[in-house]
Amino acid sequence: MKQVAMTSDINLEISIDQAGKDFVALLSGRINVDSSPDLRNQLLAILCEVPSPRTVTVDLAGVSYIETSGIATLIEALRIAAHQQTRFHLQGLSGSVLRMFEVTGVLALFDPGGRGEKVS
Repeated sequence: MKQVAMTSDINLEISIDQAGKDFVALLSGRINVDSSPDLRNQLLAILCEVPSPRTVTVDLAGVSYIETSGIATLIEALRIAAHQQTRFHLQGLSGSVLRMFEVTGVLALFDPGGRGEKVS
């Protein structure tokens, strides 16, 4: 797997790895109104690749906190991916991050089974 990009601000570190047409975004830190635009830019850059990616996985295991702005960013990426027939997965949901997806009622968008594990 080759590392494609890495960005960091005081809140969130984003590392993008690529293996063929599969991308993994490894996130670490806090996703809030200040860091959501960086996350959005990175995910849009992946989804605008030509040819389109086969799979995009967002690993949230290193995320300690997420605001609704971050969830909105992930929903936007999910919708773009679906339009392009790209599989979009979340993994590493746990603790307060998983609870935020549950209380906002959007977990089912990412995981019809409701497991919070690897979702598409």
